[in-house]
Amino acid sequence: MSRVGKKPIEVPADVTVTIGDNNEVTVKGPKGELTRKFNKDIAIVLEDNVVTLSRPSESKDHRTIHGTTRALLANMVLGTSQGFERTLELVGVGYRAQLQGQKLVLNVGYSHPVEFTPEEGLTVEVPANTKVIVKGIDKERVGALASNIRQVRPPEPYKGKGIRYEGEKVRRKEGKTGK
Repeated sequence: MSRVGKKPIEVPADVTVTIGDNNEVTVKGPKGELTRKFNKDIAIVLEDNVVTLSRPSESKDHRTIHGTTRALLANMVLGTSQGFERTLELVGVGYRAQLQGQKLVLNVGYSHPVEFTPEEGLTVEVPANTKVIVKGIDKERVGALASNIRQVRPPEPYKGKGIRYEGEKVRRKEGKTGK
């Protein structure tokens, strides 16, 4: 029994949800517009600014996509109304980030700076030299860009240097004993 799939999705007043043919859902809000095509087996119903989802049977496939569809649709509504953001921290001597136009330039101990150009719909902010904030309306794309930035220099376990998510705990290891 999918508990996530049964929960109704409250649609804010400034967001409009349109359900088209073949379960193609378009969500428009103050931050932007998202469109996604969902599995045709899941029934998506919009009544009085509340979206409910139901599945045709109790098969494992239908139970699986029921909860996933509901979570994706809820993220679309939340993203178009409020947006998503991921914050990254640069930890290490000389590690810094800066913006050059729209381009993010990272100096993280390599012989060359590493550059990222965010795709359309995503923005990157650098409030401090050691902080990077990725913002956008699509949770999946925000997380993917943040993950790609983190992969440039993931945190290492001995000194803890690297790029990490805000609040991420790096498990530290003990170094050599000396004798």
